[in-house]
Amino acid sequence: FAGLPEARTDTAMSELVPEPRPKPAVPMKPVSINSSLLGYIGIDTIIEQMRKKTMKTGFDFNIMVVGQSGLGKSTLVNTLFKSQVSRKASSWNREEKIPKTVEIKAIGHVIEEGGVKMKLTVIDTPGFGDQINNENCWEPIEKYINEQYEKFLKEEVNIARKKRIPDTRVHCCLYFISPTGHSLRPLDLEFMKHLSKVVNIIPVIAKADTMTLEEKSEFKQRVRKELEVNGIEFYPQKEFDEDLEDKTENDKIRQESMPFAVVGSDKEYQVNGKRVLGRKTPWGIIEVENLNHCEFALLRDFVIRTHLQDLKEVTHNIHYETYRAKRLNDNGGLPPCFEAVSGCGSLLPTAARRI
Repeated sequence: FAGLPEARTDTAMSELVPEPRPKPAVPMKPVSINSSLLGYIGIDTIIEQMRKKTMKTGFDFNIMVVGQSGLGKSTLVNTLFKSQVSRKASSWNREEKIPKTVEIKAIGHVIEEGGVKMKLTVIDTPGFGDQINNENCWEPIEKYINEQYEKFLKEEVNIARKKRIPDTRVHCCLYFISPTGHSLRPLDLEFMKHLSKVVNIIPVIAKADTMTLEEKSEFKQRVRKELEVNGIEFYPQKEFDEDLEDKTENDKIRQESMPFAVVGSDKEYQVNGKRVLGRKTPWGIIEVENLNHCEFALLRDFVIRTHLQDLKEVTHNIHYETYRAKRLNDNGGLPPCFEAVSGCGSLLPTAARRI
């Protein structure tokens, strides 16, 4: 009996002290996703996808040349693209003199390099300033530029529009300045003042080999000053610089390179065992692509290698949008297609029913 009280004591203790309960399960913290766990996704292939797509569709680029007669506008464009793209004709060859332009004429040419195709259109314009009365001589050129905007706009507002609208808009206008060495003519200022509102103007001093280095430098400074005083904006426009890098690069171009003093030639000569494009003079050969001789190489790099895509974007986002907004505003917000019955009248009843 001696163990009996102890047994009762243990039983009493077990009744007083509750058994430890299991702790409730704590939910686990979510594991942070580490990029190393995911492995290779392939985002970097987006650029390659875009490249392949644009390679298939190709590129369009439309360049206009404007200026006084006899400044070598057509020759320079041929030199720029190393091809007979200006006033192309089956019967014309390099040895013959380029015929004089008598009307605004657009000439298309497909250039291929490294698998990339570009449909280049050169818009050649008649030389101005030759007539007795040169008043409003810029109007035909301004009209042509606006007609291309109108053509694009009408295609864009069509109900059944094309998947890829043909782009005939002028992306770049090379304005040729005579190498007088003095100042711009009033006609040049008026011309550029009107054109700069509707197209990207790049001023170019033609036949720069007629000036000494000192004369060329002084003339470039004088032209820049006159353009600034007269409020004429040339490409690249300051307000369209997207970031600090663009601003730094474009400021250097605006302050040092513009206007480009160039020499154009589509004839080749032998210089130090190499074939070069140049102009033969009594005192030697002026090499077109030699920076010590002229700034043609700078112009080519600027137009084609660094700013071609931006020229197209500024044309679409600024000049075309300005024209489009004005047309829609003048037409009470309706597309231009509805302002006349001819050509688009068949769309009117459908549009009216949808409204």
